Amino acid sequence: MTTINFEDIKLADEERQPCEVWTRVMGYFRPVSEFNKGKKSEFYSRVCFSESKAVCGGCCDHMDIAAE
Repeated sequence: MTTINFEDIKLADEERQPCEVWTRVMGYFRPVSEFNKGKKSEFYSRVCFSESKAVCGGCCDHMDIAAE
């Protein structure tokens, strides 16, 4: 098996490609690049939900917040 050290991989700027990010909005997918300024701001301020932090076995003293 070949091991790849990703820290050794270097790309010049002309080798890079833009990545289009899509997200689900109101039941369908749309590219974030087509959002208006307010919706883009809302999208980038989102935080990921962590189910393990939301599940509580009766004692939540050890958890600061449910989702980060």
